[in-house]
Amino acid sequence: MDQVFNTAAKVIITCNKRLSIYLEQEVIALGFTPIRVFPTGVELNVSLNDCIRLNLNLRCASQVLYKLHDFTAENHDELHEKLSKLEWEKLIDFGGYFSVTSNVDNPTITTPLFANLRVKDAIVDRIKQIHKIRPDSGSDYSKAVIHLYWKENAAEIFIDTSGETLAKHSYRKIPGKAPMLEALASGTIYATAWDKKSNFVNPMCGSGTLAIEAAMIATNRAPGLFRMNYGFMHILGYDEEVFLTERQKIKDQVIKNIDFKIIASDISESAIDISIRNAQTAGVDTLIDFRVCDFAETPIPEGKGVVMFNPEYGERLGQFTELEITYKRIGDFMKQECKGYKGYIFTGNPELAKKIGLKAAKRIEFYSAKLDCRLLEYELYDGTRRVVSTEE
Repeated sequence: MDQVFNTAAKVIITCNKRLSIYLEQEVIALGFTPIRVFPTGVELNVSLNDCIRLNLNLRCASQVLYKLHDFTAENHDELHEKLSKLEWEKLIDFGGYFSVTSNVDNPTITTPLFANLRVKDAIVDRIKQIHKIRPDSGSDYSKAVIHLYWKENAAEIFIDTSGETLAKHSYRKIPGKAPMLEALASGTIYATAWDKKSNFVNPMCGSGTLAIEAAMIATNRAPGLFRMNYGFMHILGYDEEVFLTERQKIKDQVIKNIDFKIIASDISESAIDISIRNAQTAGVDTLIDFRVCDFAETPIPEGKGVVMFNPEYGERLGQFTELEITYKRIGDFMKQECKGYKGYIFTGNPELAKKIGLKAAKRIEFYSAKLDCRLLEYELYDGTRRVVSTEE
């Protein structure tokens, strides 16, 4: 167990449901070969040092989990017994702090918190037995994190090399109203036809997440630029030089300038203020043209590109009628002002989507939290061709 940083093992990179297709693309682009892709993640066989690179670069991931051991356990007592035999003293600083997370489906466990407690007890008992010192543990993920996957009687124990989730990209200090998760924003951008070399227009930008992620993607700014603490740093054997070398690589790959427009607009002055401040933290504020205006007044640059909306879904009572008008106006704006572009609307409300008045060329499935959503793609023709809605 003391050679984990240089030993290849099963690694599970988790992500939100429906993001794994885009996570797989990222993993392959980094030079890794997925063994398996499933709805909420990607499986690799790599070392813990490889996990450092994955943590710094991935936009669509949530956690990078490195497997330590697998075993069978019928109940929580057997779980404790088998885990207490592992050499935890070679992995965790016994004077330090650790936390436990889990994904459990076992008939003897009614709450994951109890499974977490049994794992903690096993680790603490082992280290107390060897060193006569009790390590601290709790629910703070800023130090070493251990993850249990336990389905029926098959159990696997992992190091969570990420700690805090990778799905938040650490630049968004002010979230704004109903913000889109950064990992989801990246996934939706990957799902578009945007080539990273043409214009990207984001009316109704809210806290600016889509425009900021687009600017980061276009300039090769990896999320690891904004974060200096990960779970792998708190595992014995961690070599800071490996981390610093990988971090220098992501610094060196940054493209300073772009020769196309990224435009973000919102009718709310406070939303644009939040967007600018988030963009400053991300280092892309000079690359985005922010405007305070009604979405229909958003300037559309000459040439080609993508126009992308993430409007409200009308989950609150009394909003629907007002949003019906807004969605119709969005359709009119795209049809009249965005000719030659590809239009995208991300929504969790299929009834409102019917009001756009254009036929979607594609409907790409996503989840936002637990809400079933679609990214609708529209071909916005150069001519005066009108496409009559046949939305169902």
